[in-house]
Amino acid sequence: MHDDHSEKHPGSTVSYVIGFLLSIVLTIIPLYVVLNHSFSNMILVYVIMIMAVLQFLIQLVFFMHIRESEEPHYNILAIALGIIFVFAIVAGSAWIMTFNSQVQ
Repeated sequence: MHDDHSEKHPGSTVSYVIGFLLSIVLTIIPLYVVLNHSFSNMILVYVIMIMAVLQFLIQLVFFMHIRESEEPHYNILAIALGIIFVFAIVAGSAWIMTFNSQVQ
């Protein structure tokens, strides 16, 4: 009976606590950096983006158990495709907005 419960919920309390603490730290770092104006604006944007990506990976590993599945990893392929789509939309939007000054 205990084995069935552990198969349905592969995470342990320790892994949830570690994931939660890492998420809190990855939230506090950009907040601290922005509130203290520690870097230039461009570096602040990079720090926020890096922390967001790390936060995303922490969520996948510790809470969504992306690496603990024995089944085919279709969910990883779906996430990879989603990331490609988001990157294409964001990069394309940024590229189009660079021409805004030439149009006006």
